[in-house]
Amino acid sequence: MIIVSSTASCYNLGVAGESSSGRTADSGYDSPHELVSKFIKSRRQGLSPKTTKFYKGYLNHSGFVIGLNITGQDITDFLTSLRCTDGGKHAYYRALRAFYNWLYSPRSGYNLKDNPMLLVESPKVGKRILPSLTEKDIDTLLNSVDNLRDKCIIGLLADSGMRLSEITGIKVTDIDWDTLTLIITNKGNKQRRAPFAEKTAVLLRAYLRGNGHHKDNIWGINQYGIQKMLKSLGYRTGIKCNPHSFRRGFACNLHRKGLSTLDIMHLGGWSDLSMVLRYTQSITFDDCLKHYRDLK
Repeated sequence: MIIVSSTASCYNLGVAGESSSGRTADSGYDSPHELVSKFIKSRRQGLSPKTTKFYKGYLNHSGFVIGLNITGQDITDFLTSLRCTDGGKHAYYRALRAFYNWLYSPRSGYNLKDNPMLLVESPKVGKRILPSLTEKDIDTLLNSVDNLRDKCIIGLLADSGMRLSEITGIKVTDIDWDTLTLIITNKGNKQRRAPFAEKTAVLLRAYLRGNGHHKDNIWGINQYGIQKMLKSLGYRTGIKCNPHSFRRGFACNLHRKGLSTLDIMHLGGWSDLSMVLRYTQSITFDDCLKHYRDLK
């Protein structure tokens, strides 16, 4: 059994670094760093840069429990020892689960049995009602910017629920004006179509008449530039304003209008219903509360 310090630090995904443990998992076997590298290499074709960074960061900071003879109790003790929020511990758990599912599969080539992660309980994470943008919020945001580029970005985020990486990569050739949809690349380099409304199409046509020449995307700015614009807009308006709040708002506003969660899942590019259900769970209560107030 591995003895883990009760004061193990929690890795911050925003801070680069390697594992504090340089020892090998077992004498004569690959070191933890080598095992993590093999895992990343095995999945490189299907991982976005952000996901790759997630696995590298959390696994390289889990060196004490990366190895060929690690037990479920070792991993449980490690997770318990972390000075983390529940969300931070759950991030470690997800990374370790993906790693050990690979290590104990035929794809790894190690021919191991009895995956220790099967004996590890997932850390509990409190469920919070996440902020989302209402249609009134979106109108306020649109009226608070004075240039076509930012209006187009806001309109597309609201209409399609795109992720930051997806909207950043849009090129002129991705736009289908006949169907008012975009061909975008999402997680894992998979393509999907995303809709946008006629009102946004008018803004987008006007913007592109003088700005369709940018090389990397139609905006001329990167992900950081879009985040900075939205953050500044949030400060000015007092409205929580980031790509995820638009994505949640996209799901909630469509659900209010009667679209099924399955329709929303396909339109927003989610791979399953779980996140859509999480985003829209507050809608039922809000609508019921309104009906309750109307009765009083």
